[in-house]
Amino acid sequence: MNAVLEQIVTSQKVSDGSITLPLRHPDFPNSLVAVDPAEGALLQQIVSDLKPRVSLEIGLFATALSLVVGTLVGSVAGYLGGAVDTAIMRAADVFLSVPALFLILIVVALFGASLVNTALVIALVTWAPVARIVRSECLSLRGRDFVQAAHALGAGHARVLGRHVLVNALPVIVVQTSLLLGQTILIESGLSYLGLGAQPPLPSWGNMVVEGRQFLASAWWIATFPGLAIFVTVLGFNLFGDGLRDAFDPALYSESS
Repeated sequence: MNAVLEQIVTSQKVSDGSITLPLRHPDFPNSLVAVDPAEGALLQQIVSDLKPRVSLEIGLFATALSLVVGTLVGSVAGYLGGAVDTAIMRAADVFLSVPALFLILIVVALFGASLVNTALVIALVTWAPVARIVRSECLSLRGRDFVQAAHALGAGHARVLGRHVLVNALPVIVVQTSLLLGQTILIESGLSYLGLGAQPPLPSWGNMVVEGRQFLASAWWIATFPGLAIFVTVLGFNLFGDGLRDAFDPALYSESS
């Protein structure tokens, strides 16, 4: 679908462009292409970031990594409790107390700016909230009757945690996935804007915003349209996450019925 849309938008390659071309105002509705003199068709660059790659690719990878680590750590802490819970939560508190930008600068200074490092550093600053949410859900589930029944039947801790506790915590994890995806895309765009994320000529939305900043007075659309793409994408994932939360919440369902 995206390939078809990109062909409709323009047949020009994203990397094609000429600095001799003047800034042209987008001629709506006769043309869907706003022109960036350095990088070519602006709308095609926005669409080409939906393959998914760059912003979405980093967001998906960082979200998956953060969810795996946060779910694993949080479920173990909530299920086992005691000293294990205390140790894990104090480690999470350390990550939550350190400013995210400080951690990002350390990682980028040590390992350099790249797509993989960007995804890793985003996961590094987002796993702790996921762990706390999963932990709280597992704390409420471990005392339920079906968990006690599984223990009485001789099920081990790993089986109870994986087959009973985490399965019933899945709605919370799914909702958190949708909300976290919008957050990671926003973080990646901010990192690219600061020059700490995807590097040009990759068509990241954050790169496109910072490249269009110098043309705000004469060509506002160069920075505005990528910014709108970030806004609409993050808002869409957040609204989707809110809808999932309402759908999975039995209290809200009973009130509406």
